[in-house]
Amino acid sequence: MYLCLEIRTLLVNPYTSEGSKKQQVIRMFDNISGTYDFLNSLLSLGIDRYWRKKTLASISFNPQDELKILDIASGTGALAIQAAKAFNHANVIATDVSEKMLEIGRQKVLKHQLQDRILCQFADAEQLPFPENKFDVISAAFGVRNFENLNKGITEMHRVIKPGGQIVILEFSRPRVFPIKQLFQIYFKFILPLIGRLLSKDERAYNYLFESVQQFPDFERFTAILEASGFKNCSYKPLTFGICSIYIGYK
Repeated sequence: MYLCLEIRTLLVNPYTSEGSKKQQVIRMFDNISGTYDFLNSLLSLGIDRYWRKKTLASISFNPQDELKILDIASGTGALAIQAAKAFNHANVIATDVSEKMLEIGRQKVLKHQLQDRILCQFADAEQLPFPENKFDVISAAFGVRNFENLNKGITEMHRVIKPGGQIVILEFSRPRVFPIKQLFQIYFKFILPLIGRLLSKDERAYNYLFESVQQFPDFERFTAILEASGFKNCSYKPLTFGICSIYIGYK
């Protein structure tokens, strides 16, 4: 009952309450793909790179290990590229449902000369095209709240990760302390959508960002979902006063 309630809360859609959330998410990211990286850096005041660095630092494997890493909802590949540099013997598959985001990711991979170690591949996180027990690490940055069915996506992660493997998920959360909580609400609800509308091609995308963060089951609620899907020793680590959090689990 608890888990079903949490899944239901993810059904906020980018555009309309009717129809497939997944198809609307694809449309949204296709629309904003050209300005996505620039706005990420601008709207986070550049701190997004630090958040990704802290996420990768939470991986318990040795940086010299020959890892197989799956980066889910990879978008333009920011976390995948940082992962390949942090673990310089790793092979990374970066997946997403937006081909336009992936194409930008492929260009960035070539720019960083990582095409031998990073593959950008179209894949639905809720129906991953990989066999069981394939990956040592699964990562995701700011993507799981966009799943249509959170339980299904987390279950798929558990299926394709190896026994002893680790997941690291970076996602927005809602600060709980005064005055950060109040400032966060004002910025995410009013200022961020305004800037997003002015600089992107999509008027709804950054309103959806605020709405989806409000609906996401953050902190201990999300670790409970991970544990219900079979992951063990689950924990979370708030970053920047709880604006986002790193979630960790093991198979």
